Amino acid sequence: MIAKIRGQLIRKEENKAIIDVGGICYEINTPSTVSSRLLKNDNGFVELVVYHYFNMDKNRGIPVMIGFVDELEKEFFEKFISISGIGPKVALKAFEKPISQIAQAIEEGDLSFLKSLEGIGMQKAKQIIATLQGKVGRFALMRQDESKKSPVKKEIVEEASNILKRLQYSSKEIEDMVKKALHTKPEVDNTEDLLNEIYRQRK
Repeated sequence: MIAKIRGQLIRKEENKAIIDVGGICYEINTPSTVSSRLLKNDNGFVELVVYHYFNMDKNRGIPVMIGFVDELEKEFFEKFISISGIGPKVALKAFEKPISQIAQAIEEGDLSFLKSLEGIGMQKAKQIIATLQGKVGRFALMRQDESKKSPVKKEIVEEASNILKRLQYSSKEIEDMVKKALHTKPEVDNTEDLLNEIYRQRK
């Protein structure tokens, strides 16, 4: 099994990274909070700790890799998917918020926060708390490396605002929608992601 990948970052998306390792390009799934902190080192390389599994499709197993910045993030992911009904695909989407915040919500029994995660409804939120409460406190102490977080570029906000103006939203509505979206998802790195988050919150 593959435990770690180190190579040239060819392309980065919100939930995916393409890494070139000696001429072979690997597609690594990444939670959005990992993607936002995935930066090249001084030698132009990135390194990800990998959770590797096989997704069964009819009679064949398709290898899938999910990447994390460090071992602690991977460990929390493995605890999260140990809960009945929560597999790697669900967990990957749920990790749209920082792991420290998810762990804190579990320890505090915050059902509202947990069921706000994508793919996690009330019943699963209750299962998560029942299974993991009292066991993930150390993950709540994790600190995101702020130096690795890029502030949202002014051009992204301006472009999104201009698009919303053309869609007949008022300046006050636009300001409120953008502010709320950036509060929930501060790591957006393109206009499309920002608009998608605004749409998701208005549904």
